[in-house]
Amino acid sequence: MKPTNLTILVLYYSRHGATRKLAELVAQGIESVPGAEARLRTVPAVSTVAEATAPDIPAAGAPYVELADLHECAGLALGSPTRFGNMAASVKYFLDGTAADWVNGTLAGKPAAVFTSTGSLHGGQESTLLSMMLPLLHHGMLLLGLPYSHPELMNTASGGSPYGASHWAGADGKKALTEEERVLALALGKRLATAAVKLQGMK
Repeated sequence: MKPTNLTILVLYYSRHGATRKLAELVAQGIESVPGAEARLRTVPAVSTVAEATAPDIPAAGAPYVELADLHECAGLALGSPTRFGNMAASVKYFLDGTAADWVNGTLAGKPAAVFTSTGSLHGGQESTLLSMMLPLLHHGMLLLGLPYSHPELMNTASGGSPYGASHWAGADGKKALTEEERVLALALGKRLATAAVKLQGMK
């Protein structure tokens, strides 16, 4: 019987597509690890209109996340664009609804990593990555970053951080990913999946 691959959830919010591109690279890195597969999911936008509802299926990109995705994943990569040096409200809104999973320890002991994109080079990439880590720590997750054994961290003139993958998307969100950003996003996914496979092997 063929062993079942571990599912690594890549959960993100993307307004103009830059964070989505990072998510897809992280997913590629996950898929490069034998025994692991990526599950791409997104969250609906938060509306200022109280009566507004999102369609069941997004017009483009990954399906919306469900709480079942948290139960079924062996690891989590969480991504958001920067909003004033913090995660986007859509990501925070979803996380705020996971109290039952926090109480039950759904994510406890699972590895996690974070990624982000910004409109400006110094627009709060690292503080956004750190803001996403806080609820994951409360969930008892094992946080992974990027070690300086990746030379791209020393050479990048755009995104890339020891706290996670990042991308300088430009004010219009259309700036292409640099080679360093691509390599680091792939490496983050691979590192996350490798950790998940090893942790499952220890059980």
